[in-house]
Order: sequence, then structure tokens, then C-alpha cells
Amino acid sequence: MGYSNDTYRRIREAYKNKYVKAEEEADRRTAEVHAKSPELAEIDRELAKTAAEIALAVIGRGEEWEKNLAEVKAKNLALQQRRGEILTALGYPTDYTKPPYECPKCKDSGFVGVEMCECMKRELVYAALAESGLGNLIRTQSFENFDLRYYREGTPEYAQMRRNFEIVKTYAEGFDLHAGNLLFCGGTGLGKTHLSTALARRVIEKGYDVCYTSAVNLFGAYENARFGNSAVETDGEGTRRYNECDLLIIDDLGTEVTNQFTVSCLYMLLNNRLNRGLPTVVSTNLTPRDLQKRYVDRVASRLLGEFLLLQFVGTDIRMQKLMKK
Repeated sequence: MGYSNDTYRRIREAYKNKYVKAEEEADRRTAEVHAKSPELAEIDRELAKTAAEIALAVIGRGEEWEKNLAEVKAKNLALQQRRGEILTALGYPTDYTKPPYECPKCKDSGFVGVEMCECMKRELVYAALAESGLGNLIRTQSFENFDLRYYREGTPEYAQMRRNFEIVKTYAEGFDLHAGNLLFCGGTGLGKTHLSTALARRVIEKGYDVCYTSAVNLFGAYENARFGNSAVETDGEGTRRYNECDLLIIDDLGTEVTNQFTVSCLYMLLNNRLNRGLPTVVSTNLTPRDLQKRYVDRVASRLLGEFLLLQFVGTDIRMQKLMKK
């Protein structure tokens, strides 16, 4: 489980840069006010000394350590108070020289103690959403706005689509690396992509690495890996994530040009993920019978035998929306 290594490294590097930027800004502001007030510069030197004196008092714990500690703290408090008065007189807020961290909780480190800060968790989610391959769909399609009203209540179609919705939502909410595989079959405009997108978003928000791709782009990547350079491996750097991501979603299987090469790639990909127990979701406009006709038995048997089949039914929602305008 986890976001891709590239995503994590990129966000960690961004946090390091934010931290350094905040510290450098604090240094710049400190130099600015020191230039305007020599007294304030001297106070900061004294405060640095009192910090060391407090540490020594606590470590030493001599006979009068409590008295000494109280005296040092009182001195420190008086210096802090005078420092604030000077900054105010100069027209600055009293916290002007503190690093302007974006997140005061973790001080732009990304961690509070050994726990990852909520701000960094959010950044990882945003980055993973952007890198999932979903594009703008991730912003507009969710479980919350999947509208069953396009299916007439009380009909077999409505019952089937409600069942699909509940299965996919439950799958997403409880997702782990043993979630199994789903196969969405049905015509265009019936909600397959919408539910795939909603599923991907929810799984990403749970902290998993999701890769969403169309069949055309998937096999294009394999063709580039195989024929685009001297490397003859079909599982090169450009296709490795398809094999290794926590959840792979292949949209519109069957729209690609089917030949021996693409069928072989599909078989190796499905077989590899099945052997490793990694969940995969496939959507297609093809019927189960069409899948058997289009792909060799070893591919069709995996799709129809190792995936939970969800049949999407009804009338094209896109057309229904256009007719209402």
C-alpha cells in the first residue's frame, strides 16, 4: 500500500523547500529589524544565552537548580517582553521574525513527531489525484453525484444499476490489496466511467496508488516500450506502474486495435496482477460474448473467471441530458 515512490519523493522535496524558504525568510526579517534596532540585536544574543542557561540548569540539577531556573526564566520573560515592545514601536507585529510556516502544526516538516501531518496527507492525495490519469474527471464525478434518477425506479434496469452502485461504493470504501477485481460491461453512456472515477478517487483518498488509463493509452505505452527504443522489454519503465500500482483501472477495453501484440500484453498484464493479488478494474462496451470472440481464451477466461462481472444497463445518460436541454 502507498502512494508511488515518485509522488512521495516529490512531496517530501516540496516540504523541504518550504521549510528552507520559511527559515530563510525568518533570517532575512531578523537581519532587517537588527539593522533598525541595535538593542533588539543585543536582546536576541541574550535570549540565545538564556536558552543555554535553562538547559544547563535542568541538566545540572544542583542544590539551588530550581531557584536558578526560575531566575533564568524570569530574565528570559523580561527580554521577550522588551523585544515585543521594540518590534511594536518599529511598526512590526511581535511575531515578525518567526519563520512564516504554511503549517504551524508541523512547521513545514510534514511530520508531527513520527506521525505524518494532516497537511502532508492532503498534499499526497492531491498529487495522487493529479497523477492518476483521470484529469478533470476527478473533480466532477463522484459517488455523491451519481444520479440513479436516469433509471426509472421500479424497473429491472433501476434495480441492476442500484446494485452496481452499491457494490462499487462498498468496494471503494473497504478497499485493500485483497479487494479483488471488477469488470464493468455495458454500452456507452451508462455510468461505467463515472463509477470508475468515483472509485478511483475514494481509493486514492484512502492512501493507495491508483493508475487510471484508457485501453488505447495502455497499449500505446506498451508499443512505445517495445518499439520506441532499443530496449525490447514490454515491461519497461513506462509500463512498470501498470504492473505495480495498488489498483489499476483500464477504461474502454476493446477500443484499441486488437492484434497479437496487444493481446499478448493484455494477457501478461492481467496474469501478472492476478498472480501478485493486485486488484484491477476493467470497463468495456463489449458484452461477455464479444470478449470471448475478440480475445484469446486465456485472456477471456481471466476476465470472466477472475473478475466480478457488473452489467450496466439502461439508456445512454449523455443522450438523456442532451434531450433535456
